[in-house]
Amino acid sequence: MRSPERLTPDFSRSSVSSKTRRESPIRDRDYLLDKDGMIFKVIGDSHPESHYLGYVKYYPDARGDRSLFGRSYRQNSVVSKSFGILADRPECYVYSEMLGCVITGVPRSHVAHHYSARETLRELLVEPRDRENLAVGRDLLAIVRHLDQRQQLDLFGVTGSFLVGCANKRSDIDLVCYGKEGYRAAREIFGSSNLIQPYAGENQTLLYLRRAKYMEGSGFDTLLKQEQRKFQGLTTGSGAHINCEPLREDDVGPLHGLQAKEIGEITLLATVTDHSEGVSTPALYEINVERVLSATVDDPQTFANRVRYLRSYLGAYTGAFRSGDVVHVSGKLVHLLEGGKSSFGVELTPWSASRSYIADLTANVPVPQRIP
Repeated sequence: MRSPERLTPDFSRSSVSSKTRRESPIRDRDYLLDKDGMIFKVIGDSHPESHYLGYVKYYPDARGDRSLFGRSYRQNSVVSKSFGILADRPECYVYSEMLGCVITGVPRSHVAHHYSARETLRELLVEPRDRENLAVGRDLLAIVRHLDQRQQLDLFGVTGSFLVGCANKRSDIDLVCYGKEGYRAAREIFGSSNLIQPYAGENQTLLYLRRAKYMEGSGFDTLLKQEQRKFQGLTTGSGAHINCEPLREDDVGPLHGLQAKEIGEITLLATVTDHSEGVSTPALYEINVERVLSATVDDPQTFANRVRYLRSYLGAYTGAFRSGDVVHVSGKLVHLLEGGKSSFGVELTPWSASRSYIADLTANVPVPQRIP
């Protein structure tokens, strides 16, 4: 894939960005502009000394439908496509001990500007700018004012096109909330405010069509059950899709220091035994394996009773499962090491160019006999 043309002005000399980075820590789901005009979405809160881990979310392209810095930009929603977009930028390929595989990221020395999800939401209260020109933008501003009145604004951030200033009339509203207090506040605004309506009635089909391509093999009822556990709905003003992804607290979370190493691929049925760490990104579920359906490793039964975790660093599976659910999982079999403690898990990594890894809630059918 041909690399995008270098942009002007020279983003590597941005003085504003340096001030922003000092004042606002780089958090999960913030965006970073690099010296070549690529905008990366930050993934996770644990990064190597050399890079910030993430994938290309917006990049210069004459075929793009977004406008930034006086140029056309294209949106990327498939994480693994970052490898192709960055084909002429091998310095953006980095091995992640956290995920146990090669992923993409922006070298720290290449960061020209930090878009803080939390700070941007605060700024919209004072300076709405051109957001008021869009119906969906007015919906976002109404939510910002509602959160401010309830003194909950600091618990939220905004990502996506509204974070970098390239929203159009087809844009969604992508929010994040931080920690337990943010989770409670999100539950309130998505459950009881007059600003957001749930997906119900005929609108459930809209939700199914939106998510089905990412949840292949899942039936209508089970997919909706899985999706309706998340914070998402339609704005009452323009009817735009809105979602909110719960993130962990600002301090170090329970996954800090956890290292993974790929062993192979595995497909299995598992029962979720503890979802308490699965309600925030990165989601970590405790599981019991009921049956291994396929695997690339020899004698997979030797791993079956030792696979204890299901993990995902992307929001598709955050809050999707509950204790007692039986889940069909296809992912990377990984060895996990934390503080000298060893275990195995299934990683739903999106950094795979060969196939998609998925986890779907199964229908209420008898659970097959567990492997002895």
